This record gives sequence, structure tokens and C-alpha cells, in this order.
Amino acid sequence: MVKLILLLSLCTLGATNGATAGNATVPAIYILGDSLVDVGNNNHLLTTIKADFPHNGVDFAGGKPTGRFCNGKNAADFVAEKLSLPSAPPYLSIRKISNSSEAFFNGINFASAGAGILDATHSGECLSLNKQIEYLSTAYAAMVEKIGDRQAQEHLAKSIFTIIIGSNDIFDYVKSNGDATPQQFVGSLTSTLQGQLQRIYNIGARKFSFIGTGPVGCCPALRSQSKTGECKEVANLVSHLYNEEIIYLLQEMKSQFSDMNYSFFNTYIALLEIIQMPFNHGFTEVKAACCGIGDLNAKVACTPISHYCSNRTNHIFWDYYHPTEATARILTAEIFDGSVPHVYPINMRQLGAL
Repeated sequence: MVKLILLLSLCTLGATNGATAGNATVPAIYILGDSLVDVGNNNHLLTTIKADFPHNGVDFAGGKPTGRFCNGKNAADFVAEKLSLPSAPPYLSIRKISNSSEAFFNGINFASAGAGILDATHSGECLSLNKQIEYLSTAYAAMVEKIGDRQAQEHLAKSIFTIIIGSNDIFDYVKSNGDATPQQFVGSLTSTLQGQLQRIYNIGARKFSFIGTGPVGCCPALRSQSKTGECKEVANLVSHLYNEEIIYLLQEMKSQFSDMNYSFFNTYIALLEIIQMPFNHGFTEVKAACCGIGDLNAKVACTPISHYCSNRTNHIFWDYYHPTEATARILTAEIFDGSVPHVYPINMRQLGAL
């Protein structure tokens, strides 16, 4: 996203985490979304929305940038670790290799920084959610060719599909000051998303892990627009409404498709608790980004000429839109083992065991 806040073994970018599929409860994880979980797809696009340069990756294995908008691992990596799976590689890094269909069975990350539910969000700069679903369909066709439709369906039905999308659409809405009310905008957004989720279901997904948007108005980029550094309330309102609508949408899908199961993580509630009680989680800096330039390190993105903090574990935000590795680790622990009101109706561990 360049704009996103808060909610792979084969990774050619070096995302090794020591996990093996030997004790995994699911065969694979498939990830769709934006920059919170992009592990390098945008490296392969002609776009300005990239993170394949320092100081990104300063705490990643080898200390090198990978395309993750983070100082180290992001939520996609931690989710895979929790599932005892290797971190799924970016689709664009493996689709052209000769044995790509075999690689597809181990999990794929389709996420693209800048992506939104709406095709208009950063159009031409990223893989929109619709494009990611198109690529998922292509990967599925390759799997069918390899092992047949029935076995491919069984594989996908046992796998977890993690989706985190919507923040970029919200940022664009807030920036545009459009005529639609927050309620109207969210209604339009979730109406589009409903069709997209059904397409993912039709391809074969049965276990959905949907990660909601965070209190996006509290990211350094939007705080820096206020003289006092306060959160931008209209952005938070839209995010809150969006999460509420996603809950209803998933409930509706479950009532329609009895073989579908889901876990919804309310990033808004979970991250706001960290922001409001940072010391309980080991953080001392709530407002400013670790890496950047200007007020709150939020006037310019994290680049090789930016300053970055020496202690990344005490900052909630890495750059002006994205969380640090430390924040991603805490949130992912909640995604995997949390309970209501953070996770509903079950957590990812329980989802994987179904």
C-alpha cells in the first residue's frame, strides 16, 4: 500500500523461518491482500510502491530489504510460523519457473502493496484484489492439471486463505473528501468485497482468515496532519464501520455456505489497545514512525536517506503507514490464539484444526 496500516519456504527473497510442514495442521496458506502482507510481489512490478531498498529489512535475515514494508518479518511470515509452515513466496517470483505448479501446493502469497478492494485504488501500480483472485484461479488450474480436480479441491479446502484488504481504499476515501457518507462508502466497499470472497470460495477456499483494518487514523502519516499529532477520527470511523460490516458479511456467507468456516480478527480493537496502553506491550513510542523524515518521521517514506531509530522494538510503527516487526508479532499471536473481542468466532489455531 504504500498506505497501509495496520491487518514465503521457497521464498527467493530469503524468508527462512525454520518452520517445516512436518507438524503443520494445514497443508498450505494462501495470502491475498496489501502491503501488510506483501513479501515481494511489487518487486516484480513497474511501480513506485516498493520497499526493496534500505532501511527496510534492516532486521530481516541477512539485514537486506526483501520488498516487505517493515524492518523485519511481517504478519504473513508470523502467520506461517504459527502454522508450522514456511513463509509462502510471492506469486510473481514463482509463476514462470518450470515447476511452478508444484510450488503452488506449498502456499502462495498474492498480496501487493497499494492493493485495494476497488480496482481504482492505485490503479496500474499494484495487483488489485481482483487481479490477485485471477492469479489464484490460474494457480488452481495448474494444480488441477497436475493432480486432478478432486485432489486439488481437497487441498484447497484444507488450506487456510488469509485476506487483509481495505486500508488503501479507506485512505483514498479520506483523502478525496468524496460526497458519499462513511456509511455509504463502506456499504459500497463491502458489496464489492462480497462478490470477491465468493469467487475465492468458488475456486475452492473453505477456511477463511480475514484480518480487519486497524485504527488507520492513528498512523504517523495521518497524525502528522494534525498540529497536536492526534488521530484522524474520520479515518478511524470508516475503519470501524468497515470491520463491523465484514463481520456481518462473513456471517452471511457462513449461513449460505455450510462448508465454509472463518476467523475474523478485529485489528481495530487489538491495535488501539496497544496504542492506548503501549507500556503493557513494551512500547514507548506511539505516534512517530521509526524510519522516515519530518514531523513524526512521517513526511517522507522510509528510504535510504531517511533516519531510523536504533531500537525498533519500542516503536509501534516502522514507517508512516506500517507496523514494526514487534507490532506484527504481537498482533499475529492474537490472530492465532486470541479470543473475543479480538477474534471471532474462532481463532486461526481453531480454524486450522477443523
